[in-house]
Amino acid sequence: MMVSKARFDMTQSCDVAVLGSGAAGLTAAFAAASEGAQVSVFEKHSRIGGTTAWSGGWIWVPNNSYMAALGASDSTEEAVTYLMNQSRGMVDEHLIRTFVQNAPRMVDYLAERADFAFYAVVGLPDYHPHHPGGKPQGGRSMGLDLFPFDRLGEWADRVEVSPYYAPYLRGDELGIGKAVPQPPSPEEIARRQERDERGGGVGLVGALLEACLKAGVTFETNASATELLSDGTGVTGVVIDSGDGRTEVHAKHGVILATGGFDWNEEYRRTFLRGPVHKPASIPTNTGDGLRMAMKMGAALQNMREAWWIPVTDLPEGINSMNLDMINADRTRPRSIMINGKGKRYTNEAADYNTIGGAFYQEDVNTFDYANLPTWIIIDDTNLKRYGSRGTPYDGTTPPWLVEAPTIRDLAERLGIPADALEHTVARWNAQVAAGIDDDFHRGESAHDRWWGDPYRKGELDGTLGPIENPPFYAMELKPGVIGTKGGPKVDDRARVIDLDGNVIDNLYAVGNASSPTGTGYGGVGGTLGPAMTWGWLAGVHAADKGD
Repeated sequence: MMVSKARFDMTQSCDVAVLGSGAAGLTAAFAAASEGAQVSVFEKHSRIGGTTAWSGGWIWVPNNSYMAALGASDSTEEAVTYLMNQSRGMVDEHLIRTFVQNAPRMVDYLAERADFAFYAVVGLPDYHPHHPGGKPQGGRSMGLDLFPFDRLGEWADRVEVSPYYAPYLRGDELGIGKAVPQPPSPEEIARRQERDERGGGVGLVGALLEACLKAGVTFETNASATELLSDGTGVTGVVIDSGDGRTEVHAKHGVILATGGFDWNEEYRRTFLRGPVHKPASIPTNTGDGLRMAMKMGAALQNMREAWWIPVTDLPEGINSMNLDMINADRTRPRSIMINGKGKRYTNEAADYNTIGGAFYQEDVNTFDYANLPTWIIIDDTNLKRYGSRGTPYDGTTPPWLVEAPTIRDLAERLGIPADALEHTVARWNAQVAAGIDDDFHRGESAHDRWWGDPYRKGELDGTLGPIENPPFYAMELKPGVIGTKGGPKVDDRARVIDLDGNVIDNLYAVGNASSPTGTGYGGVGGTLGPAMTWGWLAGVHAADKGD
């Protein structure tokens, strides 16, 4: 499809145009520039980083070169088996194998060419460690050391800020629920603040941004891509709309779509996803721009019904900029269960958030309703006083996002659910805890469950199992959210977009959540950014040299 012959206010040219500045786009830009290409990044938002900057910054990289030093082992075949199992065979095995083989190369490339200080964490299990190819002992999840933002100069204030995570913590210090056994001392935090050393997703963005700037990559913010340019045989550039007018950007070697998912496009969500989303937990600029442009070019689509699912809860105004939070720790710790509108448990509450999110969409074949919506976390007073709520320490008052009642029956009545059923559910749960086994949903049986419970009792069964017995009792409503969608243009093993006839659309690439070919799978901590950066790296290298 050729763009209309409209008048443009400006024209410019580059070898590679990257649309979006999350981890996928920045990795693509750095790789292309490192291989000698002239690269321009166009970011829709006023700040750099996308949803990556809102994240914990972990990357999931099987068979990485850091594992051996931790005494962990891995192989390509184990990782491929694991991911194919997670995706129920509904993905292209060749693309899975491409990711597994190239993810370690991507990490080593950044370490060698940009001096990235990665680390792997032994003991941090995969999300499904008991499945074929899974790793109970961990090693596949990697973080990046703190990055000093004073090295970015004027760009330091142009990086996106997370509404969820404190910026001065490493990924392994964030923990789930923002609590770890040995957090940095106040003196250490003060030192990091003075030197502006940031970690997590914002630290990863800072390190990638510095690498790009040193490699000669140029950046434009408040620059929305609206249309791809084509000569009828392939993509030749992109139209950028900014406050200064419309610019025709000619990209000699290609355009890389790193525009994120369609999380905030209600029409696309309703059209493609397998269930409703209450509210995304991602950056609101993810409106499916790359998907729309690719479809206009005749792109085939893949994985459209899937997202990176996560339970969320609404918050009163003023707590964070989203009035929303992602709920992880609260459902994994002792003295907590999740129940549906019938007052019944329906899942292993300590499972990873992507799996929990998917459980929301089980249908009741008689009513055609979603069987597990609405849903709540139920806790007792001991849980609240010991762990707080949402990572917020208990201060002697009931947080405004919790419903409180003196008895389980009273709590059920306040929630509008069957009281007898909830009393039975809690009694059965307490009996199973006393017996040391969850016969219903096997909570606590996997290494994953035992890692993500009480941060001071990692690896122990009572780190996630505990009775709900001490009044008052509390409930927090959960709703289905996403941290990004997965579906987008179909791609090949160099992230090149494929058309409806199975042919490559020349000079067009899609990476990250703009097109994540992982099916239903979510390998482990960092399972979004690991693939995103790997496909970004593959696209950047290929676009720079056009080699096959």
